[in-house]
Amino acid sequence: MRPFVALAIFGLAFFYIATEKADKVKVVLIGAAAMLVLGLAPGTEVFFSEHEGIDWNVIFLLLGMMVVIGIIKQTGVFDYLGIWAAKRSRGRPYRLMVLLMIITAIASPFLDNVTTIMLVAPVTIVVCERLRIRPQPYLIAEVLASNIGGAATLIGDPPNIIIGSRAGLTFNDFLVHMTPIVVIVFVLFVVLSRFLFRKDFRFNPEQVAAVLALQERRAIRDPWLLAKCLIVLALMVACFSLHSVIHLEPSLVALIGAGVMVLVAKADVGEVLREVEWATLVFFMGLFVMVSGLVHTGVIEAIGNWAVDAIGDRYLLAATALLFGSGVLGAFFDNIPYVATMTPVVEGIVEQEPQTGNSLWWAFALGADFGGNGTAVAASANVVALGIASRSGHHITFWQFTRYGVVVTALSIGMAWVYVWLRYFT
Repeated sequence: MRPFVALAIFGLAFFYIATEKADKVKVVLIGAAAMLVLGLAPGTEVFFSEHEGIDWNVIFLLLGMMVVIGIIKQTGVFDYLGIWAAKRSRGRPYRLMVLLMIITAIASPFLDNVTTIMLVAPVTIVVCERLRIRPQPYLIAEVLASNIGGAATLIGDPPNIIIGSRAGLTFNDFLVHMTPIVVIVFVLFVVLSRFLFRKDFRFNPEQVAAVLALQERRAIRDPWLLAKCLIVLALMVACFSLHSVIHLEPSLVALIGAGVMVLVAKADVGEVLREVEWATLVFFMGLFVMVSGLVHTGVIEAIGNWAVDAIGDRYLLAATALLFGSGVLGAFFDNIPYVATMTPVVEGIVEQEPQTGNSLWWAFALGADFGGNGTAVAASANVVALGIASRSGHHITFWQFTRYGVVVTALSIGMAWVYVWLRYFT
């Protein structure tokens, strides 16, 4: 009975989030409270349990990077990048979108997709406002590009960090096995975006002429502060990239970097904290608690066990089920807690069938990473981007994002299946 109640609460909350009949933060707080009051979530363990609780690594990574971005924004560098991008593309909408997507996709494997979106989204909004065009399509395209690009490395997407740790896979393993298909999918997405967003490509010659006349260097308000911020940010990126060497979690790197940046910038703490997207952080915490109810009552484990029994020794079927199943389930449950929950299940399958090698892990990773594009709440980067857009007055609805995400997810998962089949089973 308990699993059905937990599933009903989660389903009802997801319905209200998807239809936007109520504020999503209120929905997850009520849903989380219901899970806790009814004993469906593990009580105070949600604050401490690694597998059945709030993922504080994600929360503090977001908090630290929000502080960092808030300080960097004071230098005027986002205005500079906005003018530069607009001039480089000469205001051509599709060219501008491709340029922003490439920047995002290249940065995501090394900065992680959440951090990248925090850096690129404000730039995009500045560009679009100057060109008098809607920023929503560009933000959506960047998030989709970020989730695709982030799949390429161990540190590019939080689910990869979880999978790499559990399966013993290295940074180089991800480069060799994930990067080829990521490049293929990204190229196809760039082509597809020309048709997906074609109705939003509007060229305004007057606004473009005005932007081309601007001097981007004048946008930098404090060059000395910018130099110090860039040094701190470069050190943070280096620490992110050397995660497997220095054994320092990305969340700790973000918090330490935020503290150092506050010191070097001599920033007013109260002013900096006003830049933090507190509503986004609370939404994630509530969502994690609701997912913990599904884990604690055995809903997700039951799904995994059913999959193991159904697959048997059909290895290609196992890879297919993990790929497509992770793409679908990860889109609804947020791929971070989903992956944290399902990794023991995948580990059990691999131990029972060692002949499969790491092929099932790669199928699992590709499904979870690409499934992060499925809905507006499927990945951390999605939620963060929607929060930034809403705060800037450019609201993106759940379905506005999801209708594009579903198409891109279908393309990505389909290409990933062909890749897995050709590389590991032929």
